[in-house]
Amino acid sequence: MTRFPKKGLPQTVTYWGDPTPDGFGGFTYDAPITIEGRWEDRTELFVNEQGEEQKSSAVVYLAADVVLGGWLALGDYTDSAYDSPASVVEARKILGRQKIPNLKATAYLRKAWL
Repeated sequence: MTRFPKKGLPQTVTYWGDPTPDGFGGFTYDAPITIEGRWEDRTELFVNEQGEEQKSSAVVYLAADVVLGGWLALGDYTDSAYDSPASVVEARKILGRQKIPNLKATAYLRKAWL
């Protein structure tokens, strides 16, 4: 059942990961990569990793792990002009995440709240 995470993920999502403080109050990120996903612009309440209830503006289902503080954007922004999520108006910060296994725990679906 290896198709579990990819079967319903028809969209391309760009991910900027590994947020690292730049020493000037901002962050630097790894080069952007694309991930298979499904992006839903909708409000959803979730509990963040600090145990606080928070409201998202989008929910994204993904085929790969992401980290809190990373950024996602719908579409392919891997061109060198987009080395930072700040250069993409549509990019949103990852506020929460969840990793859901299939019944045999052989594949996973990831969910990110933005």
